[in-house]
Amino acid sequence: MRMNLPPMPSVPGTRVVGVSGVHAGEMFRSSDCVAEEVPVAMEYNGISHAVMLATPADLEDFARGFSLTEGIIDAPSDLRDIEVSRSAQGITLQIGIAPACFARLKERRRSLTGRTGCGLCGTDSLADAVRPVAPLRSDAVFQPAAILRAMQDLRQCQALLAWTGATHAAAWCRADGAIELVREDVARHNALDKLVGAMSLASRATTTHPDPG
Repeated sequence: MRMNLPPMPSVPGTRVVGVSGVHAGEMFRSSDCVAEEVPVAMEYNGISHAVMLATPADLEDFARGFSLTEGIIDAPSDLRDIEVSRSAQGITLQIGIAPACFARLKERRRSLTGRTGCGLCGTDSLADAVRPVAPLRSDAVFQPAAILRAMQDLRQCQALLAWTGATHAAAWCRADGAIELVREDVARHNALDKLVGAMSLASRATTTHPDPG
């Protein structure tokens, strides 16, 4: 529990709450900055697809990254538009995608009937449970010192973690270990999806010869 924080700024994805407790035998009242975790619904061309619990920050990056990592779209150009709609129940990301991708998604949804939880329950076979992915080919080599530098510097780039102590991060780093891009979330996979989305917007993850990093 944080006892001596400076005045808390308005950090996207956090909120300030009142806390009380006992310290050195005495009651105290204070405030703390906590990470938010809210339902985020993904809708594609007006059709509900999934609801994720996520930190409500970098939501457009989340929509892009989720769409790419789940294979809903093949490239950032397949994504037409993103609208963020907030309500008392949570947040809806209304995502427009190319007709061919939407047709494929509808076909996949028909085969997902009956699944629950992580998405594996209800599958008919192992082939359905584990979708094939394209192999990654790279000759990139990174020095241990660069990896160590990135790991050591990452924490200083985590604003949400600094204030809440409750979030994970994913980062894109140059070959020398310098951090270029960081995204945070209460969930590791969400942070990675947000990073993928941000990278796709920056044309790093989809070029024929991606930046070394």
